[in-house]
Amino acid sequence: MYSAGAYTFKADALACLATIESDLRRGVWIDPRAGKMTLRVYAEVWLDQRNDLAFRTKELYTYLLESHIIPSLGNATLIGLAPSKIRSWHASLAREHPSTAAKAYRLLSAILRTAVTDGFLVSSPCKVAGGGVERPAERPVATVQEVEALEAAMPEHLRLIVLLATWCQLRRAELLGLRRKDIDLANGSLRVEQSRTITMRGKSLVKEPKTDAGRRTIALPGFLNVRLRDHLDRFTGPEAGALVFMGITGVPLTGNVLQVAWQRARTIVGRPDLRLHDLRHTGLTLAAATGATTVELMHRAGHSSSVAAMRYQHATMDRDRIIADALGAIAKPIDEEPPA
Repeated sequence: MYSAGAYTFKADALACLATIESDLRRGVWIDPRAGKMTLRVYAEVWLDQRNDLAFRTKELYTYLLESHIIPSLGNATLIGLAPSKIRSWHASLAREHPSTAAKAYRLLSAILRTAVTDGFLVSSPCKVAGGGVERPAERPVATVQEVEALEAAMPEHLRLIVLLATWCQLRRAELLGLRRKDIDLANGSLRVEQSRTITMRGKSLVKEPKTDAGRRTIALPGFLNVRLRDHLDRFTGPEAGALVFMGITGVPLTGNVLQVAWQRARTIVGRPDLRLHDLRHTGLTLAAATGATTVELMHRAGHSSSVAAMRYQHATMDRDRIIADALGAIAKPIDEEPPA
């Protein structure tokens, strides 16, 4: 069938029909009407149907769509999203915010892959090589002396956060979710059973670890037992489920309050470049320097993949000196032998 209004000559209509029939046989034909849906509409439906996403992940996707994808690409139809258009959008965003650009590109790519599955597109127009790869700069590491100074610069009821983040390598959400019953002073250990995050709207969200590796028991360095006992006696409620870290007004500690205290402490110490998460990085780097294996680092950090743990096994000068001395001890007998 062909429309007389669409083609001047019957031969053109027949040629078009032949092309469509060929595409149908190969399974690559797309109804032109389907691709006329805008990205804005399709993305909203896509996100609404993703009931498998964690709350914070869905919140992040909503932010990326509303702030970085829809304003630039939302009014384009699905078939109007040419690779060049997406490449230009990504390059513009990456100039100022490379990490955000990678996250937004990964999200857009996932949405358009689904559009292909749904039959709205023949192939995804996301063709930016490495567009979704984040290349974060090497995070800074604090010295042991700086960790001590940061602890002293924090408010008294939050000083233990610096110690647990460093020496037990806990994440921010794990610190905020830590309860009295998770601490075992008799055996010198703590158990990570839950995390507590604060959503963009200020809601407290408690959840279990995403992986079995995240649920773990961590041995405490000896000196931490005394600090923990003192903190629990002074700042933590007597109930088993009482949060270890509370605000001075008696309400659960919020991320904003913690961040303000941290920013003040790092400024006092002269390390404004340090994030709270860098204390975890510091602790894992120090653990690697003691000779901890990849598996041991994975357990302590709660990593389910060795890739993340292996980044902490980069050489340090102290560890390299130990290795050099050990090699020197092996070579010494040879060096002492008289020349032939």
